[in-house]
Amino acid sequence: MYEMSRSHLARAILGYLLEHPDAQDTLTGITQWWLANQRIKTRTVIVKQALTDLVCKGFVLVRKSADAQLHYRINDHRLKEIGALLRRKAV
Repeated sequence: MYEMSRSHLARAILGYLLEHPDAQDTLTGITQWWLANQRIKTRTVIVKQALTDLVCKGFVLVRKSADAQLHYRINDHRLKEIGALLRRKAV
């Protein structure tokens, strides 16, 4: 789904080392821990952008809870339209 280029990987490694200047690890450790953390951060940004788009289009509703967190759910009034869009494979 998401693949980092070599330059993005290098930047991610340097970014991790900048935030954790005493860090050291093996290739396996760097791949499993350092870069996994970067992919999660990147995916979170992409997911947030996708959710914002879906909210703007009215397909997803957002509600702020008492603890100020946002909760997302499907807009029941647009189910048929959402189904048609998914069958066309374009959102």
